[in-house]
Amino acid sequence: MGVEEREAEGGERTRGARSRELVAVAGLFYGLMLAASLAWAHWTDRPLFFASARAERLGVDWGGDAALGLGAAALLVVASRLFTRRTRWGDRSARALAELLGPVGLRAALWLGVVSGVAEEALFRGVLQVETGWLPASLLFGLAHLAPRRDLLPWTANAFAAGFLLGALFDVTGNLLAPVLTHSVVNALNLRWLSLHFAEPGSPPQAA
Repeated sequence: MGVEEREAEGGERTRGARSRELVAVAGLFYGLMLAASLAWAHWTDRPLFFASARAERLGVDWGGDAALGLGAAALLVVASRLFTRRTRWGDRSARALAELLGPVGLRAALWLGVVSGVAEEALFRGVLQVETGWLPASLLFGLAHLAPRRDLLPWTANAFAAGFLLGALFDVTGNLLAPVLTHSVVNALNLRWLSLHFAEPGSPPQAA
């Protein structure tokens, strides 16, 4: 095996280890977030999945709420792609985020999308929006995504916009199905897309 081949193999192993570390850290972080939200629901004797006891009695429109969530996800994904492709701010933000995260494989993107969507919606909608209302919870969601880097500020702005939409979905449907679907699908698709199109040259996305 030549020097270049050994270097390439070593780089691939490093990227794979980085991807696994990202998945593990995210699992721990979002697991704790979800546990805290479930503890709140237990201590306050309130339904975490529903906006109110009345919404719980009405139940879930599985087809309608799922369709609404998937439609909102499509809207956010298209908007983020257009912003990234047609503005320099969006392009710089995407490259900075891809550099920060490193290559993300398909399975890792799906996992990260689901755990972040479930845990963040449980906290920001199921807990905070019920306690504080739509506007404060949406603002807190955006602030939680505030990045200390100028090139990531467009990503923060997108998070503010998404937070308002996710909060509206929770208010309209009365449950977490639509916002969780929207959040999970957007995160999974965008993470994978960033890895495929903005990862450093010579850094193929990892399989896991």
